[in-house]
Amino acid sequence: MSNPSIFSYTLTVPQSAIDDYGHVNNVTYLQWMQDAALRHPESIPGYMQPENTGWYVREHRIKYLSPAYLDDEIEVRTWISEFKRVRGIRKYEFLRKADSKIVVEGETQWVFIELTTGRPTLIPAEMLAFFPVVAD
Repeated sequence: MSNPSIFSYTLTVPQSAIDDYGHVNNVTYLQWMQDAALRHPESIPGYMQPENTGWYVREHRIKYLSPAYLDDEIEVRTWISEFKRVRGIRKYEFLRKADSKIVVEGETQWVFIELTTGRPTLIPAEMLAFFPVVAD
């Protein structure tokens, strides 16, 4: 997947991610999704989130396809698949590098809010320009 709108990085599965069954714990993927969502905007030159705004999670979906194990190298990929007025859908893939197998797919629906009111607010066009939508 070679698309500049897709942010990716590699991690090595640490011991702390392994559960009693010997594979990556399901909750760990949720944390990695959050980490990727935070790292993506940090990687974009010139991006600054508008003052007094933030993103709230409305919904997470995670599909576990194959287990990952201690010391596996995982390529984490994330991108925006949709923007609508006050919300966005961010998708994720976790690919085991050894066999190029996608082990987990996920998505999060985020709602853009004004922090002082806690209410949804329109996503500014200048902000959207930093995150081109990647079609499914």
